[in-house]
Amino acid sequence: MKSITINGSQRESVGKKSTKALRNAGQVPCVVYGGDKPLHFSAPELAFSKLVYTPDAHTVVIALDNGETVNAIMQDIQFHPVTDRIIHVDFYQIFDDKEITMNIPVRVTGTSKGVLNGGNLRRPYRKLRVKAIPSNLPDFIEIDITPLKIGSKLYITELQNDAYKLLHPDNTVVCQVRRSRLAVVDEEEEEEEGAEATEGVEGTADAPATEAAQE
Repeated sequence: MKSITINGSQRESVGKKSTKALRNAGQVPCVVYGGDKPLHFSAPELAFSKLVYTPDAHTVVIALDNGETVNAIMQDIQFHPVTDRIIHVDFYQIFDDKEITMNIPVRVTGTSKGVLNGGNLRRPYRKLRVKAIPSNLPDFIEIDITPLKIGSKLYITELQNDAYKLLHPDNTVVCQVRRSRLAVVDEEEEEEEGAEATEGVEGTADAPATEAAQE
């Protein structure tokens, strides 16, 4: 997973007065949890633009002015209710050998057969909850929707792998193609449906003959 470096200064005073002064100076007060004790620091608001205003997921390297560096992930962010400026950020420290949980974006590739025939692609989840050690966290989860026909569904179980664990129930539908009024039935779908119907009729017709033979 890609990492973003944020250069900051460790905070000695964490009271309301000093916090207000930091914000007036264009700095954002932050806290890092997960270590031996909470680490308070501040950084310029512009330093968070690549971390916050992007659909991608990133880990963070916090580089402090005293030479200390901390690997972390963003856990929570607060915005001003009127100006929308960032007023506080919480981070969680990560370690190479400990699993962490993150929301990873989903990227769709290919063109669905069902969509080409007029169906509607539904994506209930733009991000998926993933648990893994930091080195196994993906930048994104890629889904090829090319095989999806009208009525097809892709479940979370089809995305599971050994590198990370997806924290969703097995019956979670990640994407599906639903029929619309303008949808056109594909010839292959018609053939499949016709074959299934034929098999059903033949099976029904054979049943009395078998019973008669047994008598």
